[in-house]
Amino acid sequence: MKRWLSLLLFGFLWLPQTVLAAPVVLFDEGHGQPFLASGERPLDLSALAGIFTTAGYEVRTSSQLLDSSKLAGVDVMISSGAFQPFKPEEVAAVLAFVERGGGLAVMLHIAPPLAGLLHTLEVDFTNGTLREQSNVIGENRQDFRVRDLSSHPLNDGLQDFAVYGAWALRGTAPAVEIVARTGAHGWIDLNRDRQLSAGDAVQPFGVAVAGTFGQGHFAVFGDDALFQNRYLEGSNRALAVNLARWLQVAKAP
Repeated sequence: MKRWLSLLLFGFLWLPQTVLAAPVVLFDEGHGQPFLASGERPLDLSALAGIFTTAGYEVRTSSQLLDSSKLAGVDVMISSGAFQPFKPEEVAAVLAFVERGGGLAVMLHIAPPLAGLLHTLEVDFTNGTLREQSNVIGENRQDFRVRDLSSHPLNDGLQDFAVYGAWALRGTAPAVEIVARTGAHGWIDLNRDRQLSAGDAVQPFGVAVAGTFGQGHFAVFGDDALFQNRYLEGSNRALAVNLARWLQVAKAP
């Protein structure tokens, strides 16, 4: 009996160790995105893809329409800078992906092409980009630092981050929260005269939201430049590191 037990223990110790598969992140490049995960140009996303690689992800890209087969085996999907709308069947596939536990990040260059997806996730956006009166970067009031950050894993260790032409965002359901806002005097140029004037909307505006859908979770940023190679440094880089971590580990309760 003792010999049998020792042989059993010896065999157990020599069993091959289970190798856990790396999480997979899929960069959507099938909706007119000019900025690519493999590109090395200033406005490409290779540095962001590198952050996900460092975080242990396998990075994939897709230039085709999204469906259940494209999202099979994927843990996280990123759509940054889409210029073309998602077809209804693509919206359904992405929602099903998130609902069963997937992570999703969306960064807006122009908001209207993402309307079908965002509205289904209970995320709304304005009809124009934001401007600021404080924390402006350079002379362009559309470029500014965002310093009103909620307590959320995406903002761990951050004092601020920078955006370069952001759409205002808000949740239309309790499952979606604003996690970063402009200052009290953020504004939208409603009359398109490029200056703050009577009738323009002035208030704190959300520039990033996070939420849950089914068993999954998602984040939407009103700007796509903040994670592009040119701007992915300092606190923007720290935000991207937080994003890669949160997308994989966050789960709906």
